[in-house]
Amino acid sequence: MAKADFYFAGELNFFLPLQRKNKRFSHYFEERAAIKDTIEALGIPHPEVDLILVNSEPVDFSYIVTDGDEIEVYPVSAAIQGQSSNKELGDRFILDVHLGKLANALRMLGFDTLYRNDYDDEELAKISAAQNRILLTRDKGLLMRSIVTRGYYVRETNPEGQVKEVLQRFNLFDQVSPFHRCIRCNGLLEPVSKEAIADQLLPKTRQAINEFHRCCECRQIYWKGSHYAGMQHFVQEVLNSRGERAQS
Repeated sequence: MAKADFYFAGELNFFLPLQRKNKRFSHYFEERAAIKDTIEALGIPHPEVDLILVNSEPVDFSYIVTDGDEIEVYPVSAAIQGQSSNKELGDRFILDVHLGKLANALRMLGFDTLYRNDYDDEELAKISAAQNRILLTRDKGLLMRSIVTRGYYVRETNPEGQVKEVLQRFNLFDQVSPFHRCIRCNGLLEPVSKEAIADQLLPKTRQAINEFHRCCECRQIYWKGSHYAGMQHFVQEVLNSRGERAQS
C-alpha cells in the first residue's frame, strides 16, 4: 500500500479531526488519485486551499499523488493576510439557504450579496462560477463541487459573529458602505422625494420624516425610523471588530 505524508497549515486544521490537527500524518492509499480528490477525501474543501507543495515544489490540483510524497497544504487566508483591500478577489457574494441573517447583514454593510431561500446546491454552484461570486456556506459538500472556484466555509454559527468573520477573512472593512443596498432584494438605494411617495406613507411617518430612499429594483422605501439607531450600533460593532482574530 502506498503512503503520502500530509501537513495542513493554519485554518485548514478546522476541518481535521483532533488527532491530525497541526501535525504531520500519513495517508495510505491503493489507487492513484489527483491531489484535489485526496485533499477533499481528508475533509478539506478545495476553495479553501491556496498553495500545495509536494516535496517542496508547488503543484496544482491535477497532480497525481504518489508513494512517498511529502505534502504541505496552505489556506487561502495565508495568501491574503495583510492586504489592505479585497479588490483582487472582489466583494460579490452568494450565500446558501442557511445564511439568511448573514446575507441581510452583508447587504446592510453595502456588499453585493445574492440570497434566496429556494436556491438549490447546483444553482448556487453555477451562479458562483458564472458570476465570479464568493460562495459562502456551512455545507462542505457544496464547496467541494468541482465548478466552485471561490468559496468559504463560514465557521461561526452566530450571525453577528459570521459577518465579522467574513469581513476579517476577506479584508473588507475598508469597503463597508452602510445603507446603500436593499436588505430585501440586494438592489441599490437611491434618494426619493417625500412628494413622490407620499401616498405610500403612514400619516405619522409622512409628518415626522423628510428624507427617504427607495430600492431601484423592488421599490421598497427606507427611512431613518426607530430601528435606525440599532442598525447604526450594529454597524459600529462590526467595524470595531477590525483586528480581532478570526475563529479557526
